Amino acid sequence: MLHSFKLLGLAALLILFAVPTNAQSWPNRPITAIVPFAAGGPVDIVGRILAQQMAELLGQQIVVENPGGAGGMTGTARVVKSAPDGYTILIASAGVLALNQTLYKRPLYNASTDLEPVALFSDTGRVLIVNKDFQASNLTEFIAYAKANHGKMSYGSAGAGSGTHVCAILLDLAMGTKITHVPYRGASLAMGDLIGGRIDFIAEQVASALPQIQGGNVKAIATLGAERAPGLENLPTAKELGINGLDCGSWNALAVPKGTPEAIVRRLAQASSDAIDAPAVIERFKSIGVTVTPKDQRSPEYLGRYIASEIERWAVPIKSSGVTVE
Repeated sequence: MLHSFKLLGLAALLILFAVPTNAQSWPNRPITAIVPFAAGGPVDIVGRILAQQMAELLGQQIVVENPGGAGGMTGTARVVKSAPDGYTILIASAGVLALNQTLYKRPLYNASTDLEPVALFSDTGRVLIVNKDFQASNLTEFIAYAKANHGKMSYGSAGAGSGTHVCAILLDLAMGTKITHVPYRGASLAMGDLIGGRIDFIAEQVASALPQIQGGNVKAIATLGAERAPGLENLPTAKELGINGLDCGSWNALAVPKGTPEAIVRRLAQASSDAIDAPAVIERFKSIGVTVTPKDQRSPEYLGRYIASEIERWAVPIKSSGVTVE
């Protein structure tokens, strides 16, 4: 009997110390980073910049994968169902952690309870862009054209429930039009069709729009945020031009499956913070109109509160729009 108690005691000690030991040895193999949108889109662009720098700091390769679909929910749900061991991380956007929680009737996960928040790492504006041959060249002309031709117009998005979709919904409401939505599996696919003239506009993040604007492939009509965007300082905001309620800026963050050991969450948060402080990352982000998150906003606790507040903030205009997705 005594022998049995000793074995039970040993088993209890092993269970007690198993998680800290694993956390201390983490990472000892490559990490998979899920970007839940197609490669080449804004979340993918900033995510790969971050992942490369974090891999150097952590001493392990970070392999980026792009399982797109359902406005980012398909890939995010994969992370939710993954083992909580720190080897699968989510590179997320406002769309997958806040907007789709209200827009979808049955989201595939609860962003507040099914994931462990790690850290905010970047913020970016959004810009209304059109094909380079589109008739309008400013917001006044665009609105006039849309009101006269909205029945034959269409806009693209990174999928139903994505930031590109919700921002375009708000723009549609503000203009009093009903323009056809064309969802894609990622923003880069929508961008290709915009350049090719198959859709009329995208409410895109500056990160992926800026190179196309600078290259003359698309035209920038207005910034769709509270402030003018880095790299587009000469482009007025929609608010400056008389349209209120279009604060469609986006943000990016890291999250991991619920139950991931706190020690791993903390180390990921620190690696993320150190990565975005690297001069090369700051410069690269700046070149695509992205700003790094302030130091006091990089903790898991802050991100947890921020996700909850963003879900609440976006619920109001989404519900007011009357638009829902199955």
